[in-house]
Amino acid sequence: MNKLIRCVIALLVLSMLSACAALVVGGAAATGMAVHDRRSFGTVVDDRVLRIRVSDALHRHEAMAGESTRLRILAYNGWVLLAGEVPDQQAVDLATEVTEDVDGVRRVINELAVTERAGMGQSSTDRWISSKVNTSLARVRDIQGFDPTRVKVISARNIVYLMGLVSNEEAEAAVEQARTVRGVERVVTAFEYLESG
Repeated sequence: MNKLIRCVIALLVLSMLSACAALVVGGAAATGMAVHDRRSFGTVVDDRVLRIRVSDALHRHEAMAGESTRLRILAYNGWVLLAGEVPDQQAVDLATEVTEDVDGVRRVINELAVTERAGMGQSSTDRWISSKVNTSLARVRDIQGFDPTRVKVISARNIVYLMGLVSNEEAEAAVEQARTVRGVERVVTAFEYLESG
């Protein structure tokens, strides 16, 4: 019995240490990404918190937490993009209303589709497409200063959604790269544009 207790304690300590390591690594990654971001470090953190708060607020409603709903949420500079599937138009309207009420939301872009929830196969395809789009953005080399990490990507039902704070030229290049990825049916932009001049 004594051996069992020691083993359980050792496992608990190890799990706590790995959680600390994940926190340190995650914090370092966020700091590294913020170096390339056009948003301030505080805004980057605020957007991450905002995404969680919006998700939490939406999932408190039965219509948004049910088995027939799949939500993809992206927050960037206070703008919130909602994509995925919901069972009816009331859920679409509710999602906009709930999201607008979350403190810190500047704008809601609601791209939720009233359709059957995507299955595991479609979810995997969407993740694959997002990954491929992110990789293809790294191929943009003809625009001085273009950083692919400044364009945020999510996908739902083979539709790619792009967000970020970009120039017109960067937006055009990002859309063109996303369109070249196999499986992409449409590209939707929710860019905030840099002031020119």
